[in-house]
Amino acid sequence: MIECHGLTKQYGRLRAVDDLSFRVQPGEVLGFLGPNGAGKTTTMRIVAGFLPATSGRALVCGFDIESQGTEAKRRLGYLPEGAPSYPEMTPRSFLEFVAAARGMRPEKRRQRLDEVYGLLHLERVLEQTIDTLSKGYKRRVGLAQAILHDPEVLILDEPTDGLDPNQKHEVRELIRRMAANKIIVISTHLLEEVEAVCNRAIIIARGKILADDTPHALEARSRFHNAVSLKLAKPELLPAARKAIEGLNEVESTEVDPNTGRLTAFPARGKLPLAAINALADGQRWDLAELHLESGRLDEVFRSITGGATA
Repeated sequence: MIECHGLTKQYGRLRAVDDLSFRVQPGEVLGFLGPNGAGKTTTMRIVAGFLPATSGRALVCGFDIESQGTEAKRRLGYLPEGAPSYPEMTPRSFLEFVAAARGMRPEKRRQRLDEVYGLLHLERVLEQTIDTLSKGYKRRVGLAQAILHDPEVLILDEPTDGLDPNQKHEVRELIRRMAANKIIVISTHLLEEVEAVCNRAIIIARGKILADDTPHALEARSRFHNAVSLKLAKPELLPAARKAIEGLNEVESTEVDPNTGRLTAFPARGKLPLAAINALADGQRWDLAELHLESGRLDEVFRSITGGATA
């Protein structure tokens, strides 16, 4: 597992990471969230052994990342922010170099390289120099070097940065497949990424942990949790429909999005308004263009927890 105990990083008067403690178990995909400057990347670098902590300690699979760095890093794959590499090398030569540096046996090396080329669809760019690749391909080469030795622990800083929607989907599917027998920590600005691949999320700001829960449990903190959103096929009926919905015992209040005409009904305490609203719509013969139950909105919870700062 990953264990962090009292991690602190001080830059002069700035405390970038402030007494962080957490543990990540096998099978967990942890999303590390926070506003810009929250300390996400600094924490990733400390855990990966690229940056020493001012105080505290981090253990990877039982090995202290500072005093037993070689053993810890054998079990670790790290995708840094920006995916730095050797721009004059080709992806093939770079990944072969990484495989050799990792001490992979020649007989296993070829098979694993071919597997990784296929997983990340690198075949068509293997002979180009890295500096000529698109941002998306550079990111995929960076991810390839992180997973090449099939590590027990993966630390990924913005793994889908620069990828188009199809590529993001492919990488997220790859992360989901690998998650069964690995520890994966993802630092990301994308709330959709946490919802798509993570089964746990830590939100930090100003170097401190503010929340640590499952994405579903965090969504349940949202005022939209169990709210009902609907849209009428005839917008002119909206004022009367809103008044009728506000009269239901199951509804505390409503709001209308002026841009979309979508009405959201917020539940009264301990109530579930979906059935009552559906029955009302049937009784009034409303022609509904849309009706759905809200699970909660992670972006709203994020803003609430971090004081409104953006991711």
